[in-house]
Amino acid sequence: MIHLPSPHRSAAVLLAAVLAACGSGSASLDPDPVDTPPVALGDGWAVSTPTAQGLDAARLAALGERVSAGAFGQITSVLVARHGRLVWERYAAGWTVERQHTLQSVSKSVTSLLAGIGVGDGRLAPEMPVAGFFPDYQPIQHLDARKQAMRVEDLLTMRTGLDWSETSYEGSPLQQLNESTGDWVRMVVDWPMREAPGTRWEYVSGGVIVLGGIIGRMEGTRVDSFAAQRLFEPLQMHGYGWARNPATGFPHTGGGLYLRPRDLLKVGQLVLDGGRWNGRQIVPAAWIAASTRRVVAFPRALGRHRVDYGSLWWLGSLDDPMNPRTEAGDVIVASGSGGQWIFIVPRYDLVMVATGANDDDRWSAAFDFLYTDVLPAVR
Repeated sequence: MIHLPSPHRSAAVLLAAVLAACGSGSASLDPDPVDTPPVALGDGWAVSTPTAQGLDAARLAALGERVSAGAFGQITSVLVARHGRLVWERYAAGWTVERQHTLQSVSKSVTSLLAGIGVGDGRLAPEMPVAGFFPDYQPIQHLDARKQAMRVEDLLTMRTGLDWSETSYEGSPLQQLNESTGDWVRMVVDWPMREAPGTRWEYVSGGVIVLGGIIGRMEGTRVDSFAAQRLFEPLQMHGYGWARNPATGFPHTGGGLYLRPRDLLKVGQLVLDGGRWNGRQIVPAAWIAASTRRVVAFPRALGRHRVDYGSLWWLGSLDDPMNPRTEAGDVIVASGSGGQWIFIVPRYDLVMVATGANDDDRWSAAFDFLYTDVLPAVR
């Protein structure tokens, strides 16, 4: 993990602090403390206030106090963007604006975006057979008609057919992969099959490792270099890191990405805006629409929330028992262990992200307060 230094606040921000300390009595120079914009850091985010973008600032401030007090366990950040502007952020548990955070399986949704860029380049297609990408792995172990039938789309939709389970981490194929210093991609390509691909949904992080290998091979560079050039740098990200295979350096595309929370919020805004960031098309709009379309109905719940699955994205609904409004509309979700989240709410032109370090049932607390606190703040 890479930690970046905390930024220096601008002279204007320091001057405002000095004026406040000196007790300036002018109401026009003393903004409402719960409705001030986040600090502009030159990282591509336009900033605004909650009120200016149609959000109840006091309600968000009250949520922030509860986050800081530990009411939801160890939440390290919560950020909200509306109408394309960063309007609110809260850091807690010692976190800072410039510090990169583990994303865990949110990394999978970022890998989906990389696949979409490859599709847009014309080098990748969902119907391509997986085994065909690895002629140098011949003879592939356990190669039968089922494995030969596995397509890229099966990796994207978690319907690989591999004999793989992560229900319990201890002793699982995922633990074996994480602790291996060998070729992660080959390990999964060689893994035995259980059934025909496309038959049943099963959460297979290893399949996303293979997808990362495929993306790199199709683009003629390793997937982390491709991600930097085609996604992270165009999104004006201020640093990024990967958990890597200690022997080969290969990045863990299934759960190893580290980003600043502000840069994680950009990923959500990119999806909300159909693959565009600050006017630049980075991911094809057709891929955003296709990858966030429901493919598998209710494979599991995330905490107390029923979700469907697309192509490495979860799909929730505004018609959720915890949402007081219980209205129609989608919530596009990326989720990672410990409480890493992106929530994209097209109906309200809103994105929320949260990061955390909760290893108990509070890992899904942010999904709860999206409905109980953030969406009710929309005016």
